[in-house]
Amino acid sequence: MRKKSQITSSSVFLVSGGGKGITRECVLKLAQHYQCRFILLGRSSLGVEPDWARDCFDEFELKKRIMEYFYSLGEKPTPKTVQRMFNHISSSREIQKTLSSIEQAGGQAEYISVDVTDVIALKEKLAIAVQGIGPITGIIHGAGNLADKLIENKSEQDFETVYAAKVKGLENLFSCVNINQLDYLVLFSSVAGFYGNSGQTDYAIANEILNKSAYLVKLHYPDCHVVAINWGPWETGMVTPELKKVFQERNIDIIPVEVGTQMLVEELDNTHHATVQVVVGTPVFPTVSQVDSDLRTYHIRRKLTLEANPFLQDHVIAGYSVLPATCVMSWMSNTCEQLYPGYTLFSFTNFQTLKGIIFDKTLADEYILELKEINKNNNEIDFEAKILSKNKSKKTLYYYHYATQINLKRKIPVPPFYESVNLESNYSISDLNKSLYQNGEGALFHGPAFQGVKRILNINFEKITTECSWQGITERKQGQFLVQTFNPYLADIQIQSVWIWLEHFYQQNCLPAQVQKVEQFTEIPLNETFYVTAEIKPKTETVVKADVIVHNSQGQIYSQIMGGKGTIISREQLRQR
Repeated sequence: MRKKSQITSSSVFLVSGGGKGITRECVLKLAQHYQCRFILLGRSSLGVEPDWARDCFDEFELKKRIMEYFYSLGEKPTPKTVQRMFNHISSSREIQKTLSSIEQAGGQAEYISVDVTDVIALKEKLAIAVQGIGPITGIIHGAGNLADKLIENKSEQDFETVYAAKVKGLENLFSCVNINQLDYLVLFSSVAGFYGNSGQTDYAIANEILNKSAYLVKLHYPDCHVVAINWGPWETGMVTPELKKVFQERNIDIIPVEVGTQMLVEELDNTHHATVQVVVGTPVFPTVSQVDSDLRTYHIRRKLTLEANPFLQDHVIAGYSVLPATCVMSWMSNTCEQLYPGYTLFSFTNFQTLKGIIFDKTLADEYILELKEINKNNNEIDFEAKILSKNKSKKTLYYYHYATQINLKRKIPVPPFYESVNLESNYSISDLNKSLYQNGEGALFHGPAFQGVKRILNINFEKITTECSWQGITERKQGQFLVQTFNPYLADIQIQSVWIWLEHFYQQNCLPAQVQKVEQFTEIPLNETFYVTAEIKPKTETVVKADVIVHNSQGQIYSQIMGGKGTIISREQLRQR
């Protein structure tokens, strides 16, 4: 393992998009801090400024001189040709200013006019530059393009233009350097890749690929300091004054140049920092537009596999992984929220388990989420949601697995308070606490991803209260069921209290069958203690019913399940299923 390097005056950074914009500002800050060297790449050409343009910095006057230049050639200038030459002169001046500022800061820089997506030209020009300035020890990939449009209006060329600069550009940079010799790899990604943003599907995809590329490089080259910085909007670069005003109206933070560039310096200074992906900015959520009155129906298909969902290893019944009903709820609600950004899940009504999804020979080739809008206005949207799959035996056309109604709201109601909070501990149940999770032999069969019940505070024939917290699991383990507004792993932990109650008094278990209503008022904080109180309704031989209230120590309700119903089975039946 080679020793981690510090940036010195002999360090050479290859910088894409480094002549202008926020990348330029970052390069200048690094030059001031380290007096190092740079090879700047950009598509703009760096020509000799005409004599008639020198010392003219007023836009109106410069455009007037451009028009006079065309007239002197016997050509009639058009607004388009005048603007094109004005942009060329302005761009060239900005690049020259960048080079001069780097030299004044004690650094050294060379500019190469090349498109990073043209690997042949890039290799040829870069080979010459390296001979003069020295071997490359770091990469800063800041190149990027925008083609913001709603996805239905995007062309293949739009996607290629945006995608290629980020992804193909990085691939080409790697092909021109010896990655083993890199001390630093800095990828300029965007919060659009982390949070998503309306009109930027291609940009979000490209930036998220940069994020994942950073993890891969760090995995294979651990001595390289790798970081993908997911920048929010800056005061400079692609943010126009008009766009800045829009951001302010939407409460989106804008990064001051001095703050952003200093954060980059601090990130590179901290060579012991193990975090590969850094988010600097707030979510760029779209504004909520007026919804139309048309009620639509959607059919969205998904293939489920064990390999894509590692958490299923922690939800095994009778030797087979079973998809938790709470994951189905998150599947449905996440999709609804994605259809209408700005609207948030509030409730599920009449949730029914019709035929569970088991990862055995009955697993379907694909599952269909059917969403039917039944009510829609500017305050809330209601859907009928069903999960179905084609019947392989052809006795019927489809199997229906789950059904519910989902309500999204623009504004979630204020959380109510639970009036019957009892957090007193009953010490006579200490032995029961010791046997909650015991590799499937305790009251609960759940593996680590679903283990959150820390202890039982009190229990009787009418009620049980548990103390819980959840540490979270990695996105990789979450697979296709990422935590968003609705957390399926925490939701599963909440209903485990009913399992504990059944096991304690009757040595029985249950499988979820139906819920009259689930309401979520606010998200449960990770790593913080919360409490689950299950109020048990009169039990029969085959059914257990309960209301489950999730609250904090003061009684403020996070979420509640009203009219929960489970089909009772014995422990032996559970293991045989």
